[in-house]
Amino acid sequence: MNWFRVAGAPLAALSLYACATPAVVTRTAPSARVPSVLPAPSARVTAPSQAEGAPSFADLPGWNAEDHAAALRAFVAGCGVSRDADLRAVCARARSLGPLDETHARHFLEANFRAERVGDRGLLTAYFAPCYEARESREDPFIAPVLAKPTDSASAQDMLDAAIAGRKLPDPTTDSGPTTYPDRAEIETAPPDHVLAWMKPEELFFLQIQGSGVLVLPDGRRMKAVFSASNGKPFIPIARILRDRGLLADNNTSGDAIMAWLAEHRGPEADEVMRQNPRYIFFNLEPDDGREPAGAAGVNLIPGRALAVDPAQYAMGGLYWIDARAPVLSGAFPVYQRLAVALDSGGAIKGAVRADLYAGSGPGAGREAGRIRHVLTLYRLAPIPAPTP
Repeated sequence: MNWFRVAGAPLAALSLYACATPAVVTRTAPSARVPSVLPAPSARVTAPSQAEGAPSFADLPGWNAEDHAAALRAFVAGCGVSRDADLRAVCARARSLGPLDETHARHFLEANFRAERVGDRGLLTAYFAPCYEARESREDPFIAPVLAKPTDSASAQDMLDAAIAGRKLPDPTTDSGPTTYPDRAEIETAPPDHVLAWMKPEELFFLQIQGSGVLVLPDGRRMKAVFSASNGKPFIPIARILRDRGLLADNNTSGDAIMAWLAEHRGPEADEVMRQNPRYIFFNLEPDDGREPAGAAGVNLIPGRALAVDPAQYAMGGLYWIDARAPVLSGAFPVYQRLAVALDSGGAIKGAVRADLYAGSGPGAGREAGRIRHVLTLYRLAPIPAPTP
C-alpha cells in the first residue's frame, strides 16, 4: 500500500496522467450559516477536550494552518466504519450538520475530540494507486503475468474482515487447516495459471506493493486491478537491499529511483532483487469506475487524508493527527501535518507509531508518495462522550 513510472510513448503518457487526482484539498469559504445545533465559536468547549497532561489542540504542530473543513469532510466520509460507540456518536453529529465552513469545522473538531499522543517517534511512508500499461497476451516487455487468486486461497472478504478486526488470517487455507503457500520466487518460476493480463515486471511489482491500481490496454480500455489475496508471506522492502548492496545511495531509494533501477536491469538481475521480497499479491480485474480504490475498511480512500495503519493497534475509522518531518529521501516535501482517517492496512505497516498516507492516483501522486519517508509523531483524536442527559 505504501506510491512512479517513467512515461513511454506519448499516448501512454496521456493515459497515465488521466489517472492523476490532486492530494491537496482547498479550503471551504466561510459561510454565513451557523447550524442551530452547533455552539457559536465564541462558546468553544476547551476543558472537556483535554485529559490531564494531554496536549491541547494549540500544542499540535501545524494545527492552526490545517484545512479543518477538508479534514472534517474526510472524517465524515470514513467514520461510518467505526465500531467505537463514542466515535460513532460524533460521526452521527458531524453528518447531521452537513458541510461546515472553516471556522465551524474547526470548532466542531475541537469541541468533540481531545488529542492524545501515541508512543514515541515512528515512521510515515505513503502509497498511491498507480496506472500502468498492460496487454492481454504476452509480448516483450510485458512478460509478467497478473495472476488471479488461487482456488485454495482465503477469500478477499475473509481477509478484509480479519484486517478490520485486527486478526491474523492464514492465507491460504485448506480443509485440513493452514498450509504454507509458495513465496514469490516459486510462484514466478512456475507455469502461470489464471492469468488476467501481462505487465512489465517492475510495474507489476509496484502494483503489488500498492495493492491496487488501473491497467490501460492498447485499445483504451481501463481495468481496475483490485487486491484479491496474498500468499501470506512477510513484506520485505527492497529499498534496503538496493542500498546495502551499494546499488542505490541511501538518500536515493525513492519509488522513482527503485523503479528506474529495476527497469534498467530488467531480467535476471532485477528478478533476483524483487524476489528478496517473498510476499506476492493476487488480483481481480473489473471495469474502472474512475473512483479511488477502497481500503481495508471498505471505504474509498481519500487522497491526502486516508491512512493505512496496523489493525492490531488501531480500529478502522479513527481520526489521527500526523506530524511528520526530517525526510530521509532527497526531493521530499519537508513536513506533513494534517488530520487523516484510518481506512486501510498493509503488510509492511506494523507497530503503534507507523502509518502509510494515501497520496492519490497516478504519476503525480506516485512521485510524491515515493519520496515520503519521514519521522512521525502521531496523535490520536479521541472522541469526547456526549454529556449524560
